Amino acid sequence: MPPLSYAPEIETARRAGQPIVALESTIITHGMPWPQNYEMARRVEADIRAAGAVPATIAVMGGRIRIGLTDAQLRDLAQARDVMKLSRADLAVALATGRIGATTVAATMICAHLAGIAVFATGGIGGVHRGAETSFDISADLQELAQTPVTVVAAGAKAILDLPKTLEVLETLGVPVIAYGQDALPAFWSRDSGLTAPLRLDHAEEIAASHQMRRALGLPGGQLVANPIPEADEISAATLAPLIAQAIAEAEAQGIAAKSVTPFLLARIFELTQGASLTANLALVRNNARLGAEIAIALAREALA
Repeated sequence: MPPLSYAPEIETARRAGQPIVALESTIITHGMPWPQNYEMARRVEADIRAAGAVPATIAVMGGRIRIGLTDAQLRDLAQARDVMKLSRADLAVALATGRIGATTVAATMICAHLAGIAVFATGGIGGVHRGAETSFDISADLQELAQTPVTVVAAGAKAILDLPKTLEVLETLGVPVIAYGQDALPAFWSRDSGLTAPLRLDHAEEIAASHQMRRALGLPGGQLVANPIPEADEISAATLAPLIAQAIAEAEAQGIAAKSVTPFLLARIFELTQGASLTANLALVRNNARLGAEIAIALAREALA
């Protein structure tokens, strides 16, 4: 049996058949400093509760996969140091050795599926890094979407990535990429990447029905719902393009690679935008959490029908 431990709120929700939305923890440990990270996590959880679902922030602590964190556990995680950034390759080692680990998109999908949670809301997924044709740097998130049956709500892939190549890999892997409420594929901080999304759905009920149909057809993997950042909170792609290029050039000059690339680039863009990227990040995460709650509620209704 997998070493799962449920927070009291999640245990109650499971027994009652309430809709649950999974949340990752890397954004807490590797995305923001204390206490902003703790405040952000509490705010996102509150958004899900206000929308009528139950939030389940996932992390590895004390040799257990924690499905939902108590307030004390969330505080501890937000202030912890030397936290492992867990993907599929690291999850078992962190559990076996008792390390504290924060879950990326891939690891959160694995843990959510083990816990029977079908919907996961995050900021942006990983993807194909620029220059991947020589570095082979492609996020495990893409492969996870192809094999783990969880609907992931994100504001697209992170804008620091090679978005056309990311879209091509997702197509090759058979992952449905569904833009919510628009034809354009969003690009994290921006509503329009300049690419057309392969699919479009305008209602949470349609997304839930698609999730259920994939299960009925026996198709492996999940689906990616690309939810654009609210218009009032976006930073245009034209504004970001030269800043992203500068940050990537600096990372290459400093020899930053592998798992260190994304945190470096996000931190550098925060500096270059004078904090605007972090404000936009919070807005898009909250927006995704609210849509994730709507989808989870629609799935719960279908289960009762």
